[in-house]
Amino acid sequence: MYDAIIVGARCGGSPTAMLLARRGYRVLLVDRATFPSDIYKNHFVRQEGIAQLARWGLLEKVKASNCPPVRTQILDLGDFPLLLETPLSGEADAEYGPRRIVLDKILVDAAVEAGVELREGFSVLEVLTENDRAIGIRGKSQQGSVVTEYANVIIGADGHHSIVASTMKAPVYNVRPVLTCGYYSYWSGVQCDKLEVYIRDRPAFLLAFPTNDGLTCLATELPLSQFAWFRTDIEGNFNRIFDLAPDIAERMHAGTREERYRGTADLPNFMRKPYGPGWALVGDAGYHKDPFTARGVSDAFRDAELLANAVDEALSGKRTFEKAMATYERKRNEEAMPGYDETCAMASFLPVPPQAFEWRRQLRAEQVGRAVLVASEQ
Repeated sequence: MYDAIIVGARCGGSPTAMLLARRGYRVLLVDRATFPSDIYKNHFVRQEGIAQLARWGLLEKVKASNCPPVRTQILDLGDFPLLLETPLSGEADAEYGPRRIVLDKILVDAAVEAGVELREGFSVLEVLTENDRAIGIRGKSQQGSVVTEYANVIIGADGHHSIVASTMKAPVYNVRPVLTCGYYSYWSGVQCDKLEVYIRDRPAFLLAFPTNDGLTCLATELPLSQFAWFRTDIEGNFNRIFDLAPDIAERMHAGTREERYRGTADLPNFMRKPYGPGWALVGDAGYHKDPFTARGVSDAFRDAELLANAVDEALSGKRTFEKAMATYERKRNEEAMPGYDETCAMASFLPVPPQAFEWRRQLRAEQVGRAVLVASEQ
């Protein structure tokens, strides 16, 4: 009998397992993947997520993974590229874009080091219930044997197609339509040391950032209506979209694509009630939004911490399970809703308001003025 069984060992599941194990709970963590392994998901970690990695003692491992720091951003709305400094402080002195094959392995290893029992290559066949309460799982091990395990709480960290959420019929709310489709890959030989964002009125969103081993991740998002067209000629259309931003396009064409293109239109926007009798949800299982603002990883880290605190309160008897989990949902929603609304608005490719362009012109004038002043003083 475990205190908690967590289904899914990536950015939501492994941190939740690690934090519970560090508090002395007996945790079983299962995933159908084996690690290290890649996955089609965002992997740029924003400042808030970096601060959590530092707090958990894992930031140095990210830094040691040959992933360069990112301290500046280029934002180009079709008028001109504007250089923006990210206000960073403390140990979160940069943002990072570690590949999921790297980041998820760091998180899984940290969970195991904390005392979590990990079962890789484990496929959950069903979530077991008794009187509408989740009590365990039945699944197939990597060796092919079918096993049953029980726990006080079953946590779904298994993505937006969560078997835990579907079995327990978790209510869905704040639903927005699927807005975009996206493709990305990795290039060598592309000079890029910043987070580069280009928005064009095609409409199209282009993204570039440095990642592990000298590679640059290049990605594009388009309105969902463009998915069928894009798939008719993925490489050609990827090039056509990037040619809308000549600066990054020139660097991309000078480099070499090292991996296949990955793409999807499976980008729903919703929140789920993240708990019920004997079960809880974290990460994409409980809350999923378009990757436009690249906050998925950081949000999963935040919710893992919130859920671990709630489970601890429930299992230790400080509060009832219902009260602890209701607080988890309330705090999650308070933190998530502003970013959720912002992301859905941006992914809708709404016209940029004129005042935004005016603000950009003023900021660029200030930057040029400071540069001239510094040059004159030297």
